[in-house]
Amino acid sequence: MLKKLFGKKEVPSEETIFAPLNGKAVKIEEVPDPTFSQKMMGDGIAIEPADGNVVSPVDGTVIQLFHTKHAIGIKSQSGLELLIHIGLETVMMNGEGFEAHVKEGDKVKTGDKLITFDMDLIREKAASTITPLVITNVDTVENIEKQYEENAVGGKTQVMDVKTKS
Repeated sequence: MLKKLFGKKEVPSEETIFAPLNGKAVKIEEVPDPTFSQKMMGDGIAIEPADGNVVSPVDGTVIQLFHTKHAIGIKSQSGLELLIHIGLETVMMNGEGFEAHVKEGDKVKTGDKLITFDMDLIREKAASTITPLVITNVDTVENIEKQYEENAVGGKTQVMDVKTKS
C-alpha cells in the first residue's frame, strides 16, 4: 500500500525510432511480402535503401543476429523489440554479401553500424532490397506515429514515435 502511495507513478514510455538506413521511408503495407505488409511480424515502416549500411535505429541491445546476417533484432531501452530485415527472400543467400559489425549481447547507440551489405548482389539474388523495420512486440504499444521521408538518413531521421502501454 505504501508503495502505491509513494511509489513512482507509472506513465507510458515514449521512444523515437530513427531510420536504420539511408533511403526512402515507405509504409509497411507497401512491402511486396504479406508477412510484412499484413503486419504478421508486427507494425513499422520500411526503407528503400540508397546504400548498404544498416545502423541502429535506437539505443539498445542486440538480442538476435541471424546466422545469415540478413536480419537483426534490437531491444530498445524502453523494451521495444525491433526487427530489421534486410531485403526480401535474402535468407536464401546464406550470408553471402552481408557483413555483421556487432554480435548478440552488444550494447548499441543510435547510428552505430550494425550490418553492411552488397545491394547489387541482393538485387541479383533476392526478391527486393526493401528493408522492413518492425516492432515485433507490438502488443506493448499504445500508439505509433510514423513519418515517411523521401531522403531518410540512417540514425538521424525520425521515422516512428512510439508510446508504450503503462
